[in-house]
Amino acid sequence: MKSPKKNDKLISTFTKAERVMFLTKAPNSHPKIWESTNSSKSHLFRLPSKVKKQPSIIIPKAYNNEDNNSTESTAGKIKRMVLSQDGRTKLNTLPDREFYAYPRFVTHVDDRFISNLTNLYRKYLRAEFEILDLMSSWVSHLPEEVKYKRVVGHGLNAQELAKNPRLDYFFVKDLNKDQKLEFENCSFDAVLCTVSVQYLQQPEKVLAEVFRILKAGGVFIVSFSNRLFYEKAISAWRDGTGHGRVQLVVQYFQCVEGFTQPEVIRKLPTDDDQENKSPLTRIMRLIGFVSASSDPFYAVIAYRNF
Repeated sequence: MKSPKKNDKLISTFTKAERVMFLTKAPNSHPKIWESTNSSKSHLFRLPSKVKKQPSIIIPKAYNNEDNNSTESTAGKIKRMVLSQDGRTKLNTLPDREFYAYPRFVTHVDDRFISNLTNLYRKYLRAEFEILDLMSSWVSHLPEEVKYKRVVGHGLNAQELAKNPRLDYFFVKDLNKDQKLEFENCSFDAVLCTVSVQYLQQPEKVLAEVFRILKAGGVFIVSFSNRLFYEKAISAWRDGTGHGRVQLVVQYFQCVEGFTQPEVIRKLPTDDDQENKSPLTRIMRLIGFVSASSDPFYAVIAYRNF
């Protein structure tokens, strides 16, 4: 392979043990995916000149067998593990990549939850932000009227991510197999995780990585409800209540040195919600055809404090 020129924009791909796919949207063409080959080493591929701007992805020193401990700071270190080994277990032990092999073009929460989340993003995210949407899908909850500087998506199904209209590009990776995020330190102003935190088996390591790639003052917003793929949620989440799950996510933040004290936002269904439903909906609710109430909304928010 020829050595890349200095100003070329590159995509780095990684080992066959955990192949990472990057997608870039080219004007007036179908999206193209660059995927790693069956080599044990990283390779750099020059992008076609017609492709829209694409940031370089560089392996951080900490993951390149080099000493990255140039200071004595403990920021970003895991102070303690929150979950027991049993708390990390799932009923369905098949690899997550297999479970999510087929796209699910459905919404996992109701319209009220989505409205609450979009309004929350309006408050916390600014147009100049570079955003990473972890464990994303084909639906974007970002405000339609705001054009952000850069939005990167992550998930387990490329077909779903390719349909997400807000992503500038995305990558596919199983965070339960490998928690490393192949971005430079301080790459993003905000990281989002929507209705997916319940599936993380190593949440402490994932949050430590989020801390690393956040810029100073960057925000991490974790939102969730009471819906889940029961067999794929970890035991600690399945066995918890709404309050207990909020406290669990708070502990995830607190176990990593350098996050601010988490802020918790709750929007729970009220009796008024039920009174506004139609008679038909009430009957269907009584016989079990629809949910008894709207989805509760929870968000836990913290900032990188260093």
